Amino acid sequence: MPKYSQSSKEKLKECNFHLQKVFNEVIKYFDCTIVTGHRTKEEQEKKVKEGKSQVHWPNSKHNTKPSIAVDVAPYPIDWNDIKRFHYFAGFVKGIATSMGVELRWGGDWDNDTQVEDNHFDDLLHFELVNKHIEE
Repeated sequence: MPKYSQSSKEKLKECNFHLQKVFNEVIKYFDCTIVTGHRTKEEQEKKVKEGKSQVHWPNSKHNTKPSIAVDVAPYPIDWNDIKRFHYFAGFVKGIATSMGVELRWGGDWDNDTQVEDNHFDDLLHFELVNKHIEE
């Protein structure tokens, strides 16, 4: 059975308990790594500068404490295997739905199940839909 590294565990602890619950279930079946939980101002602005985010501090869902967004990649990571990121996202969304948690994925921002209509892909990004944020 896959398990998180200490680094992934620490990053996941920075996230809202709904995200922790979902990704602690995901790891039981699909090996993955937590890339980012909470982002500081410096980290967020660096992501914008690198073109990996379009949202400045403090408006990213990664900027809250606890974070209401998490970046997760299937492990081992192959940044060129886009199909695997899509497969992983479907798996994550299925687990989340079965747990009653609604997530938005950065490969389908409008949650319409159509991935070709995205203007900006962030295939590692999963965020809580508003109804789970305050719980």
